[in-house]
Amino acid sequence: MIFGLFGKKNGNRRIVEKQYATLTKAARHPYLYESLGVPDNVMGRFEMLSAVLILYFRRTRASATSGQEIAQEIVDAFFEDVDHSIRELGVGDVGVPKRMKKFAGMFYGRLESYAAALDAGDRAALAEALRRNIHPAAGLETPSMEGLAFYLFAAEKAMGEAGEDVIRAGMLDVIEPGTEEDAAWAARDVR
Repeated sequence: MIFGLFGKKNGNRRIVEKQYATLTKAARHPYLYESLGVPDNVMGRFEMLSAVLILYFRRTRASATSGQEIAQEIVDAFFEDVDHSIRELGVGDVGVPKRMKKFAGMFYGRLESYAAALDAGDRAALAEALRRNIHPAAGLETPSMEGLAFYLFAAEKAMGEAGEDVIRAGMLDVIEPGTEEDAAWAARDVR
């Protein structure tokens, strides 16, 4: 039985790599940084990848076992990436666990606050949570995160329409920000 689990995990490698690459590409879309107020720096990219992954996890939470296994492996890949990035920034082996714990806490805190706003259909609450996390030190000059909140609601809606076969194959796509679909959905009164 244990050997079957290891084989299954190895069989998911290509699926996980493909899906993680798609999610990462979506989180790095230039429109997010050029038009929606996300800073184009290490923390801005962490924030966007976290947001996109949160949408993905919300979509896969009701998936069959295979979709949930892939989601767990994507979480693992994400934290491996965070670990690698911390080391690239010059943090030594002794400091990495402390930083990893901090980033994990940040990620799961965002998961909780974004999920609450998404579940309630509350764009204003999501925009406020995004502002607080993406621009924690900014005062009155803080860019509005309403456009980003609109986009995340639209992206989650589109992900929810994807079938289980797409999840199992690691082919769940993320709509591009700034598209007509995003703008049309954003114009609807969600709450």
